[in-house]
Amino acid sequence: MKIRVLVCLAALMFALPAKLVGQTLSGKVVSSTGQPLTGATITVMPEKITRPSGVNGTFRFEAVKKGRHSLRISFVGFKTVASSFIMSSDSLLLKDIILRAEEGQLQEITIKEDYQQLRRQQVSLSMDIVGADYLRRNLGGSLMQSLEKLSGIKTIGIGSGGSKPLIRGLGFNQVVVVENGIRHEGQQWGADHALEIDQFAAGRVEVIKGPSAFLYGSEAIGGAIDIKPAALPAAHTAGGSADLTAKSNNGLYGGSVNLYARKQRVFADSRMTWQEYGDYGVPADTIFVYDYAVPLHENRLRNTTGQERNVHLRTGWLTSQFQSVFYLSQTFSQSGFFANAHGLEPRRVDLDLHDRSSRDRQLPSQQVSHTKIISQNEFRYGQNRFDLELGYQRNFRQEHSRYVNHGYMPPVYPSEQSAPQTLEREYDKTVFSANIKNELVYKNHTLTIGASGEQQHNTIGGWGFLIPAFTQTSAGAFVFDKLKVSEKLLLQAALRYDLGRISIREYKDWFTSQSENGNSTYLTRAEAITRTFKNVNWSAGLNYTPGAFFLKFNAGSGFRMPIAKELAANGVNYHYFRYEKGDPSLSAEKSYQLDLGTGINAEKFTVALTPFLNYFPSYIYLNPTARHDYFYGAGNQVFNYAQSRVLRYGSELQLSYRFLNNWNASLAGEYLYTRQLSGAKRGYALPFSPPASALAGMTYEPNWERLLTDAYFTLDCRLTARQNRIVPPERPTPAYQIFSFSAGGKVKTGAQYISVSLQVQNALNTRYLSHTSFYRLIGLPEAGRNVILAVKIPFFIKGKSTS
Repeated sequence: MKIRVLVCLAALMFALPAKLVGQTLSGKVVSSTGQPLTGATITVMPEKITRPSGVNGTFRFEAVKKGRHSLRISFVGFKTVASSFIMSSDSLLLKDIILRAEEGQLQEITIKEDYQQLRRQQVSLSMDIVGADYLRRNLGGSLMQSLEKLSGIKTIGIGSGGSKPLIRGLGFNQVVVVENGIRHEGQQWGADHALEIDQFAAGRVEVIKGPSAFLYGSEAIGGAIDIKPAALPAAHTAGGSADLTAKSNNGLYGGSVNLYARKQRVFADSRMTWQEYGDYGVPADTIFVYDYAVPLHENRLRNTTGQERNVHLRTGWLTSQFQSVFYLSQTFSQSGFFANAHGLEPRRVDLDLHDRSSRDRQLPSQQVSHTKIISQNEFRYGQNRFDLELGYQRNFRQEHSRYVNHGYMPPVYPSEQSAPQTLEREYDKTVFSANIKNELVYKNHTLTIGASGEQQHNTIGGWGFLIPAFTQTSAGAFVFDKLKVSEKLLLQAALRYDLGRISIREYKDWFTSQSENGNSTYLTRAEAITRTFKNVNWSAGLNYTPGAFFLKFNAGSGFRMPIAKELAANGVNYHYFRYEKGDPSLSAEKSYQLDLGTGINAEKFTVALTPFLNYFPSYIYLNPTARHDYFYGAGNQVFNYAQSRVLRYGSELQLSYRFLNNWNASLAGEYLYTRQLSGAKRGYALPFSPPASALAGMTYEPNWERLLTDAYFTLDCRLTARQNRIVPPERPTPAYQIFSFSAGGKVKTGAQYISVSLQVQNALNTRYLSHTSFYRLIGLPEAGRNVILAVKIPFFIKGKSTS
């Protein structure tokens, strides 16, 4: 039935006559090097109709009268071009319009607010777009923490340097993260497993809220975070930049250095990032780990120090019709776990050893390296485009801890074991990915046809066990059509088919246990399992923008196959002091969602309201039971993976008002309601459901030209309500208010501008609990006051700088 409805809708869309839009004028704006220019201003005379160029530099005008007209095309940093044409037929495709750089200007693509507005008009789902300047102003411990000011975005944080995203309360494998066109794959199933992403390498980030499977594949059931690279270097230039940063709370210092060079068609770009940090501080001197009092030396969480080392290389060949870019990157990090909240017996922690220094790293700790090789290829022919993306990833993660026996484990670690005594767990995942996409423009239709495939192979090691090794293969194909009915109305429809298979290897203990009949045997912890899942997802929506007012609507479905942990986990999660047990009979997780977006974008005032309704007929969650495991879990409570029907709804509200030319007031609020409609926890909420909150801000932007340009001063207040809707063993979290301050601008030194930004996070050193924090279950407050200084210093070897 669902397929029939979508087919009928698509048929109606294609059946609409092109005469609805009258004579059509279209073309593309590019630089002298063939690079598409997004956001160029195109004006048709004498009608004085103005439109910005699209993402690929393309533009389109409808209802153009027959006869002689002229075009005026302008773009920041480029010479304005004027040309004439004669409209003598129903459609006219102009040759590519080439803009040349002004004297002393770099031929760089400038991403402006016009692009953000245009991109939002092209997507019927709710989305936010931020650039590198935004990330620098709101620099956090990770890229995901730098995005937390966006409404509907939260993080599951572990310490000061690691976190993973939540979009409207959904996270883990329900949110897809894409970097340079390839889906990022690590050990994202674990709350303590941070994403291996270097935020200094991000040029632009697009956050899509709601089911996005038709573009990003299965697992984008809650949304997607699409990380775009920095703009390509301008032709015949060479240079770079140095980003320096320091943070007071954990004594972080580090930076990122970028070098680039480009001739006409060939370019090379590199980046190296390094950071060192110590134990981070909280506004508390004692916490209670399950009723056991833990004193904090100098208010710091012992053993949360770490370091990060990242390398990125990018090179490619660029022409007006063909572009091929090759990426090679490796991120490497080492960090400690809070010593009093890890393992089976936190009371055995050697406090004297850990408290000697706030920057030494002891056990327990982890180290993660993530390697990526990506090839992005784009071929343009007319207004059409063909894309091919290939990717390879390897994620290698090790968790180190002192050996602790439980159950039938030997009291002394055997010397003949191949794994080192301190290697608790090891995960080694290799991933091969391929995406192919063809975008076709015909009259008022933009049709995209594509397919994607991925294979994951994950092996395990160490003396501890939680999930087994597995191989997972997935593939999908989709068709997506945009129908531009008029300049004010855009209709969209998509259909996608996904097929996936997961094969889980059998796992037996490396030590013998006593069976029920009294014999000693190597017990099987995970059975060999092979499961196949398939599903059809659909999406349909519209964008209506008659002027300052806008209206968006989207309805769609989502699908996610269960992961290895949900199907076959059988061990202790030491970070949560619980025993987790998978269910091999789980069905795929499915979702249906309605999204609405409406508001006004006026010159001085903007308002946007984005309510949504989400229904899961088979939501997968971890259900606490009354049982305790004494063989492998040392008496820890058993949690089983289960499924239930779930209802979710909520909304985001964003307000902004500019007054007195230099002042801007803003308010961003969000609300989420979750309820389980069936299962053992019927009537309860979902875990990690963020409470209602609002971010109120006031910004002053003076018109200073001599000392500091583009200056800003911002005061923020985060208001968060009490969260009483929980699911045991969660506890309610009280309401809180925190204040933050930021300031910055650009200082001119010679021919270049140095960007400086200063933040004071949690300015009043408020003690509060975040409901989405990894350590919230043990009542550990969030980080205290943190002063962050970030400086960006550009330099030019060849070419002249611009502001």
